Parts: sequence; structure tokens; C-alpha cells
Amino acid sequence: MSRISRVLARWRQDRLLGKVVRNSSYLFTSNSLSMVLTFVQGLLAAALLGVADYGTLGLIITFASNVNRLLSFRMNELVIKFGGQYIAEGKKKQAAVIIKVAGISEGITTVFAYTLLVLLAQLAATYIIRDDRVVPWILFYGLALLANLMTETAQAVLQLGGHFRTQAWLTLLQNMITAGWILIAFIMRGGIYEVMLAYLTGKLFFGLSVLIAAIYWMKKLIGPEWLRTPFSILPDWKGMLKFAMSTNLSQTVNMIIRDSELLWVGLLLNNVQAGYYKFALAIMNVIILPITPFIQTTFPEITRAVSIHSWGALSGLLRRTSLIAIAWTLLTGAGILTVGPIFLRYFKGGEYFPAYPVILILFAGFSFANIFYWNRPLQLALGRPNFPLMVTLTIGMIKTGLMFLLVQQFGVIMQAILLSGYFIFSITIIVLNGLGEVRKNLPVR
Repeated sequence: MSRISRVLARWRQDRLLGKVVRNSSYLFTSNSLSMVLTFVQGLLAAALLGVADYGTLGLIITFASNVNRLLSFRMNELVIKFGGQYIAEGKKKQAAVIIKVAGISEGITTVFAYTLLVLLAQLAATYIIRDDRVVPWILFYGLALLANLMTETAQAVLQLGGHFRTQAWLTLLQNMITAGWILIAFIMRGGIYEVMLAYLTGKLFFGLSVLIAAIYWMKKLIGPEWLRTPFSILPDWKGMLKFAMSTNLSQTVNMIIRDSELLWVGLLLNNVQAGYYKFALAIMNVIILPITPFIQTTFPEITRAVSIHSWGALSGLLRRTSLIAIAWTLLTGAGILTVGPIFLRYFKGGEYFPAYPVILILFAGFSFANIFYWNRPLQLALGRPNFPLMVTLTIGMIKTGLMFLLVQQFGVIMQAILLSGYFIFSITIIVLNGLGEVRKNLPVR
């Protein structure tokens, strides 16, 4: 038997990997179809609007989304961390309380987020988008926040219950709705409003349908009396609050350093450069889409493995899923190098070709993040949410300082270099620290 055959045989015998791959396959199938739809809808929007208006659309969507992230406590991570732990221990009443607290808290912060969006819309239109006419569009697209009132909590419930197939179908339907709407807008020669309405409709559908699905499955996950469970039975309020504050700070740091890239380009450069950068980020979203299911399905398994001290299985899971991510990264990298230049020279008369160097640079950073996608979930499972926060904050402050010094002088390519460097340096530190803790607990052979 060859070495490759022996390795594959061991992989087939790995029950934890098999469970993750099986659950991921539902999302992977959906995400593969969604990847095609996302790619098509992005191309249609880019071709319909042109670089400048495409950049404006991206700035509106990014600003509204980031206002929500500013107040988000990442309730999906809190529910999986604490609720998953209690479910594993058979304490379903405590898990029910955690889910209810998370849902109520997420709903309240979402309402506050939309209020903040209303207050900041004029400032964003004046100083970032540089067009006062987009204020109503910002407020209109912000309705997506209210539609996703408890989406993070609802997704966590589906993941804890193993209902990845349900989540996969809803994600696919969302992308079908958005892509179909954009196709109609393209045929009818619509503008920014019509394209934005397509994205908003997809988000409205997903937010409401995921919430309904989570409520339906709660009876089987927790029990029929989950709504009547008293809040007083939960003992670890301080631990939950500390975890939530840490994840909120982490979300805020990521929002400023990583998720506001387009807004920084709009502020420091202009809408045309933002259009090139949005196009490059759209390509990156397609590249990372198949890896997203591993993040959603692996985190509960990592948490469970740590809670029962199954360090050997955990180490194997991290190594093998990273190898799968490497295979996908090599495949997409080959496609970008061979097909990318030819496609961009002909797409919309080469209008987006200046985005190609940005795509190559971003690919380096996003590929690294793909391969070690489990860096932060591992730290959360180990009960160390503050470590990745401090690392990303430190590296991010350096990146932000360099951004103000260099981007206006060297353009959008420098923005891409700084983001990729941020990914590589911060993830390396987090991964080495997490693996060190895992290896320390591995049994000596």
C-alpha cells in the first residue's frame, strides 16, 4: 500500500474529521452553488454600474454593515462556547437560558445599531462617499440590520443542533434571490438603487428564515419548555459577560482594521479606487466561500474536543482540515494566474483590469487566512478570547498607522499590501500560540 493510500485510510477512520466533513459537505454544496451565483451577481453589478458607481455601492453596503458590527457581541460564538458546553454536559436548561439571553441582547443591540446608522449617515455621505444624495440609500439598506435582528443567535442554534443542511439551503436561496434580482436589473439597465434592493431583499429573506428555522428546531435541541426556563438558573453570568465583551472588542478591532478596508480607500483616495478594491475583495469572497463551512462546523467540534480533553483528535482535525484548505487555495491560485489576466482584459472593455495587481496581493493574505482558518476558534475553545484580541489590536494599530502614511502616496496597491501583511503576521502569532497549548496537552508517545 502506498503512503498516500495509508494516509487516506487513516483519514477515513478519523470519526471527528468525518463528522466535520459530512456537516461541511451540506454547506460546501450550497456554498459552491452560492460561489457561482455570488461571482455572477458581482460581475453583473460591476458591468452594470461601472467602476465609480460600483465603488459607491460598496461604500454604502460596507458602512451600514460596519455600524452593525460596531455593536455586535458575536452571539453565535457565545452561544456555541457556553451553550454547546452545557449541552455536552446534559444541562439543557442552562443552555436554553444562554440562547434566550443571547437572542434578546442581539435584538436590542441591533435596534441601537440602526439608530446609530441614522445619526451617522450624513457624515458618511459627506466625508467617505462624498455624495450627499446617498443618505436615503444608506438608511434604506440599513433595514437589513433590522431584518437580521437575531441572526447570529439563530445560526448558532442550527449549528449546535447539527442542522447544517437547513442553513445551507437558506444560504443558497438567499443568493438565488439576490442573483435573480440583479439579473433583472441588468436586463432592465437599472442603477445603484436596483442593485442595492437586490442585496437587501436577499438579506431580508435570510434573516427572517434563519430565525424561524431556529425557533422550530429549539424544541428538539433543548426541549418543549425552553421558553419557560427561568433566567435565574444560569450561574456563570460574569464569565458570559466577560466573554461577550471580549468578542465585542475583537469585533470592533476587526471592523476598524479588516472590515473597513473599502471605507478607508474611499476616505483616503476616491470612489474609483474604491471600485477597484471592491472588485478585488469580491474575488476574495468567492475564494474564501468554500472554506466558510469549515469555520461554522469545526468550531463546535473544537469546543467539544477541548471540553473532554481529546487533544489527539483535535490536533488531527486541525492538521487535516488545513490540508484540505491548502488544496483549494492552490487550485484557485492557479486559476487567478492563468485565467485572471485574460478575463479582466475583456470584461467591460478592460475597465477593471487595474484591479488585477490588487487581487494578486490580497490573494496572499486571504490564502494564509484560509489555511489557518481555525486560529481564533481554537483560542476561544481554549478559553483565551483576549489573546487573539491583543494580537490583532497590536498588529492592526501598526497597519493602520502605516496606512495613513503610505496609502495616499502609493495608492490602492499599498492598502492591499498592508491588509495581507496584517493577516500573515497576526495569524502566525495566534496559530503558534494555540498549537503550543494543544501540543503541551498531547499524551507522550
